[in-house]
Formats: sequence, structure tokens, C-alpha cells
Amino acid sequence: MPFKRTDRVNSLIRDELQQLIQREVKDPRVGFATVTAVETSADLRHAKVHVSVMADDAEAETAVRALQKARAYFRHELASRLDMHHVPELDFARDASLERAMRIDRLLKEARERDRH
Repeated sequence: MPFKRTDRVNSLIRDELQQLIQREVKDPRVGFATVTAVETSADLRHAKVHVSVMADDAEAETAVRALQKARAYFRHELASRLDMHHVPELDFARDASLERAMRIDRLLKEARERDRH
């Protein structure tokens, strides 16, 4: 299956946003946010940015809100870094899949330990 243009754009945006968050953003609310995925619409006008934050629920939501408020800054930076005619509107959303996977793994380990005793 050929690599779709949206896949390339998603990858580029994900990599650049991750660099921006790690190196440029000084907001302490953002903490250890990681861009896990970017999903652009077919017309490349909108992009949903999935972010994983290793923190409790309240801190994670605060981090996502801080990123959401900085959308204009991120779009401006992406426009200067990427060779794109139009940079999509960004919408940040929390990606809790890693936390869910870790919780399931912990529960499975606990169940195995109970079965041994």
C-alpha cells in the first residue's frame, strides 16, 4: 500500500510538534507531554494532536489545556518550519492509551500473583 500524503503530513507535524514541546515550550504546566499521533483531515485543514502526559488526571488535563491555548504559537512555528501551503488548525487531545495499557499490565501482574498464592 503506498504511503498517503496525509501519513507524511501527520508524521512531519508530529515530529515538529514534539521538538517544539521538548525544546521551545517553557510552560511548566506542559510537563512531560509526548505527541503520540497526529490525524489530519483529508483536506489537511484540521489536525487532531494526541498527547500523552505522564501525570495524574488533573495535571494531564492542565497540560492539554495549556497546549490547546498555545495552538496559534504552534501553527506559526510549524508554518516557518514546514514547507506547506497551509498549516492545519490544531486541536490537542489527551491520549490515555499508554496509561490504560500500563494499568491493564499492572492488573494482570496482580492477578497472576494472586493465582500463585
